[in-house]
Amino acid sequence: MGSAQQLHLGVALDGAGHHPAAWRVSEVRPAALFTAAHYLTHAKLAEAASLDFVTLDDTLTLQPGGEEVVRGRLDALLTFAAIAPLTSGIGLVPTVTTTHTEPFHISTAVASLDFASRGRAGVLAVPSRTEAEVAHFGRRTLPSEADAEAENAEVVDVIARLWDSWEDGAIIRDEATGRFIDRKRLHYVDFEGRFFSVKGPSITPRPPQGHPVVAVYGDSPYAHGADVVLVDEVRGARERFPDAKLLAGLSIVLAETEQAAIARRHALEAYAPFPPGLSFTGTPADLAAELPRLADAGYLDGFHIRPAVLPDDLALFAAETVPALQAAGLFRQNYPGTTLRDHLGLGAAANQYAEA
Repeated sequence: MGSAQQLHLGVALDGAGHHPAAWRVSEVRPAALFTAAHYLTHAKLAEAASLDFVTLDDTLTLQPGGEEVVRGRLDALLTFAAIAPLTSGIGLVPTVTTTHTEPFHISTAVASLDFASRGRAGVLAVPSRTEAEVAHFGRRTLPSEADAEAENAEVVDVIARLWDSWEDGAIIRDEATGRFIDRKRLHYVDFEGRFFSVKGPSITPRPPQGHPVVAVYGDSPYAHGADVVLVDEVRGARERFPDAKLLAGLSIVLAETEQAAIARRHALEAYAPFPPGLSFTGTPADLAAELPRLADAGYLDGFHIRPAVLPDDLALFAAETVPALQAAGLFRQNYPGTTLRDHLGLGAAANQYAEA
């Protein structure tokens, strides 16, 4: 990234915040974490700042830890489907576990989210690597890390094929002939892979974006082909993912003075250490100055912001850091279009089955 290039910014809306003790200091009541309204409130904060997208973590098992951490969660995709009609600009990128979920179901669910959000859906495709999740289903043994990652990549391939199994003009609604769809514009996928055999076509028409945005974490050797790659280790990431939008995860602890921010961090660390990864502690203005430096050093397209505590750190980021970036010409003033692909500058998704 050059210094004149604008940043892309996503934000994580996980529980009471990224720090495991966030629930102990946040003004958010614990019961609110299990309501769609909690996530709507914070999605609207991000939307007011014209951030590209929000994410919501998900797994098929309880969060690790004991009584001192938040345990239990809502289904990420269903939660974002609930808030989709109540938002207008922000991209919605839920985590979906691919190891125990059929790609046909993932494809239709994400396509439905794209319809519900009018073209603002994405999916963060993540494999499962725990015995606890295997035990919930009882249909398979725990895959190796390499196999889980390879299967995740195969799911990403299959869901795109299923989105393309309907051409954009497949619905014709020809009352004179009584035809609702043009069957010539529906296509069998006929996918035979290492992990799946999927015939198609999908039961859901091609989504508004054609392909909702696909994101993966960058610790996978199979992350190529995704639209967005989220990384914690910046060194060498651009060389490994030259064609993706590359965003680094960054946890933030903000306050109006550096001393106050350090005091907030120490208060959290008195309960539990910070999760590993890049972090920033300081003022919103100093963060605005630091982000372009980090982006240039790592050839990044932007950041996946992880507020340590919600709403505190997200509110300061949206109210002060983003306007400072806008004033410096490093972040847009408004949304450039109506879809998440527009926000990220990805362009239209070609249909692999349509005739040229």
